[in-house]
Amino acid sequence: MVLDEANDGPLAVTTEPATSIQILYQDEYVVAMDKPPGLLVHRSPIDKRETQFAVQQLRDKVGRHVYPVHRLDRPTSGVLLFAFDGQTASVLGQAMMNKQIEKRYVALVRGWMFGAGFIDYPLSFKRDKYADAHRGENIPPQPAQTEYETLQRFLLPEPVGRYDEARYSLLALRPFTGRKHQLRRHLVHLRHPIIGDTTHGDGKQNKFARKYFDFGHLALTCTHMNFIHPVTGDNVSVTTTPPAGFNRMLATLEAYRCDNLT
Repeated sequence: MVLDEANDGPLAVTTEPATSIQILYQDEYVVAMDKPPGLLVHRSPIDKRETQFAVQQLRDKVGRHVYPVHRLDRPTSGVLLFAFDGQTASVLGQAMMNKQIEKRYVALVRGWMFGAGFIDYPLSFKRDKYADAHRGENIPPQPAQTEYETLQRFLLPEPVGRYDEARYSLLALRPFTGRKHQLRRHLVHLRHPIIGDTTHGDGKQNKFARKYFDFGHLALTCTHMNFIHPVTGDNVSVTTTPPAGFNRMLATLEAYRCDNLT
């Protein structure tokens, strides 16, 4: 099993009821769902009081046991892939470790970014006291690579912190490795934290997003996953869009779009 980004601790968010789970792709062997923000993938010591999990909700929806192929951290939304048996899950998990499964995300970040680029920045190992209890102490920084492309920029004439106006960039992101909180930490490394990131981000920006946009989640969604089917050999492409709150924020920002991306 491969981690996209390990689960965060408890957040002040609500999840949608099980009946709202959207299945993006399903066949005899695999199923992909659209994970809402704030939903844990499975039961975890991180929040023992939590009663709703993606595994449980999807199992109840399809009426079959499901095996997670990977994880999205708790605040991240989007494509989440499962298999209906352990062997298929293992094959897909190995393909993910071998970088044979393509994942793409969209994110809204603080400030203006320009063009496209490749982030090759090793990340120090972030220990999880539950998931990583068996791992050694002296783990060197791990290689981590992310490709990004600037899709849009926005200029909102509202003061945030010490700035007289708020600048944002909408990015397409493609991780080539799966380190803990990789996308969030890579964007912080560039000094463009993702809006709504309560672990690595900008507290003033997050507070402004809650007040101005009524947005209290993480502006990061896995919108695309492409893989070779482990049984049929077919190419499978699964896509989704950002969740409602993220889309409402982008719709508000549309009036403040800066069309010149150079």
